[in-house]
Amino acid sequence: MRALVFALGALALIPQPGAARLEEVICDDTARLEQQLTTRQGAEKAAFGMRGPDALLEVWIAPRTGDWTLVQAYANGTSCIVAMGENWEMLGPSADPS
Repeated sequence: MRALVFALGALALIPQPGAARLEEVICDDTARLEQQLTTRQGAEKAAFGMRGPDALLEVWIAPRTGDWTLVQAYANGTSCIVAMGENWEMLGPSADPS
């Protein structure tokens, strides 16, 4: 059992391709973070939804590159990038089954 716990712990330390490291999580003033997303990455806010009374999740997409960023915006004026990736694809509405 001890060897299994050690092995699982060691596997967790191996870098995963494409996985965000903790130091890559960026929190900043919401206005400043939004300015960086628009000016540096050419991103546009494409969607958002409430996560709770004090948090909003936003999807930012750079149409030119297909890169996407998931941002959690807090009521206190701070926003954090919680995930990012590439090759974003927009889906159209589902066909009406009737």
